[in-house]
Amino acid sequence: MKKLLSLALALCLLLGVAAASLAEDIPTFTVACNRWTEVWGTDFTETAFLKEIGEKTGVNIEWQPYWNGSWSDQKSLMLASGLSALPDAFFGSISLTDADIVPNQDYFVELTDLIPQYMPNLTAIFEKDPSMKAMCTDAEGKIWSLPKKLPMRPITANEMYINKVWLEELNLPMPTTYTELADTLVAFSKSGEGRYGYIAASSLQFDLNNLLLPFGVQTSRAGNFMGMNAEGQPYFVPMAENYKEAVKWARELYANGALDPEYFTQTSDMVRAKVQDTENGPRTGIVFAWTADAELLGNAKDYVVVEAVAGPDGNRYVESDPTFLNYGKNEFVITKNCSDPGKLLTWADQFYTNEASLQTYYGSIGDGKIAKNDDGTYEVLLPAADSGINLDTSCWTFSFRDHGPKYMDEAFEEKVILPTTEGDGIKLADDAVNAKYARDTFPVVAYTADELEQIAFLSADITSYCNQQYAHWVTEGGVEEEWDSYIAKLNQMGVQDLINIHLAAYARYVGE
Repeated sequence: MKKLLSLALALCLLLGVAAASLAEDIPTFTVACNRWTEVWGTDFTETAFLKEIGEKTGVNIEWQPYWNGSWSDQKSLMLASGLSALPDAFFGSISLTDADIVPNQDYFVELTDLIPQYMPNLTAIFEKDPSMKAMCTDAEGKIWSLPKKLPMRPITANEMYINKVWLEELNLPMPTTYTELADTLVAFSKSGEGRYGYIAASSLQFDLNNLLLPFGVQTSRAGNFMGMNAEGQPYFVPMAENYKEAVKWARELYANGALDPEYFTQTSDMVRAKVQDTENGPRTGIVFAWTADAELLGNAKDYVVVEAVAGPDGNRYVESDPTFLNYGKNEFVITKNCSDPGKLLTWADQFYTNEASLQTYYGSIGDGKIAKNDDGTYEVLLPAADSGINLDTSCWTFSFRDHGPKYMDEAFEEKVILPTTEGDGIKLADDAVNAKYARDTFPVVAYTADELEQIAFLSADITSYCNQQYAHWVTEGGVEEEWDSYIAKLNQMGVQDLINIHLAAYARYVGE
């Protein structure tokens, strides 16, 4: 018995040492990620999918979540403090931009030659879809970050939703032109205390792609104010005649009470409190949103998608920016603090399968967010009725959603069954209403380090000035009288140099 006991103890000791040794062999990497809001919590770091790929690749990730409201300052402090202050990697395109990466390339690992060695899934995607490789290749032909292509995507971005209950109550027809829309918004505002035609936390960038869109002023979501004119040529929208006419129209809306008086002064949280108030009912006649439920929650039942209204030129316009919204770069960036970039890339390569992309977009199969059926289909499940959240919120809470590496084949998308009452199922149905009106906009282009430095120097003041003038003209008027001095001021600020940088990057993009 003593011998058996001694053998048993020795065996336990040996197994313990082996387990400890094995644990020591599993590397831990620190990965920082930026999230839109802390309301969603950190459950996304504990999903079944992440546990599965961690075990498969022998990698442990120590997540460092940050929240977007304070991320800009935190990121600037990190980069200013030097390499020692950085994690092993950054995850998600809202974490680092080209303006962060290109001037600080000494901090980051170039991935051009490492991807073929350690990422067979992504390498195969590059061969099948060259646009994925083009997306993450810089102006010098080098790759510093991993790309993405989002699944189950529509052609349109935000669409306009209108309060059908108010239309019926006031016996108003569905607006089909921008003038009819203006009349409808004014009527909404006059129909009751606290009601307005349109409630928003306005900015020029947002309004160009939403409220002002009937004037053909769509710009890239990249925020550079560049658009494509009727001839298919890039131009700086806030200096164009169609923009001036759009501002005049917005001024009339404001003067006639169609816009919330706090249009330029309230925060997005204040807007949500108004439009999502289920106790007193919705207070806005229209919203511009990905889906009505994403913006209005319980009030969404009162709204329907609107076919894009005809503008002054008789054309209909809808926001559509597939290059920016569906494809992306800077989804995973490795710093030179990383002790084993190849090992970390092997882990990241697990994101580039169909099933992985499905789970990092909607939630893990192992967590009950998706049902994997015997017939080869996948069914995205609605949250439990008592959960207090909708599908859109669930996806952002329990997955990376839009952020991080991913790619799904179109053939695989046909196997995915979406709920028809919430989220992307609604979006794809609503998309059919306006997809035919989508037009090209200024694409996502690559800039050199010098160009990015000049953009940073020039754009801050120019963007601020354009925003200030827009708010001034809408609330106080004067765009016609002040237009020439406004253009002169922009020229004095170097706007032509800024435009030329964008045009040069565009020329490279189209191969001119």
